[in-house]
Amino acid sequence: MATDSRYRVKFRRARIGKTDYRARKQMLISRKPRFVVRKSINHTNIQLVMPIKEGDTTLVSANTVELKKYGYTGGTGNLPAAYLAGLLLGYRAKKNGLSEAILDMGLYEATKGGRIFAAMKGAVDSGLDIPHNPEIFPPDERIKGKHIDKYKKTNISEQFEAVKQKIQSEFR
Repeated sequence: MATDSRYRVKFRRARIGKTDYRARKQMLISRKPRFVVRKSINHTNIQLVMPIKEGDTTLVSANTVELKKYGYTGGTGNLPAAYLAGLLLGYRAKKNGLSEAILDMGLYEATKGGRIFAAMKGAVDSGLDIPHNPEIFPPDERIKGKHIDKYKKTNISEQFEAVKQKIQSEFR
């Protein structure tokens, strides 16, 4: 361990690879809510988070598990579920008077057509203003789940349309 007087230990969360403080500082400077997408193998969690002096506050949130309430029986760790959760969060945000946000991907790599961008497309389609490049979104066939139907012989694309209609009708 270095013992020189000029040696400075990094913050703990930076040392263990949990926080990119440079990116976080830029998001805080913008003073806009952060559209936070966190994914696991089975689920996608989406939140709108606002930084305040005492700590981050969650304004609205959505999870792919909530889609079962709308009749979605497919897997919750895929593109259609992420899109629908983003759509749900976007409508909830609009209902609470929020209209804009910036994407917070955390330490995930930006993969074109990935779940993070499917969730963001859902939020953008609901009317939430998030700066983006449309080329990074997944194709519509993948968002609707036609690739899953083809592989597993299921009806995910039909369920997708039905759930999308239920979510839209709830918030109109």
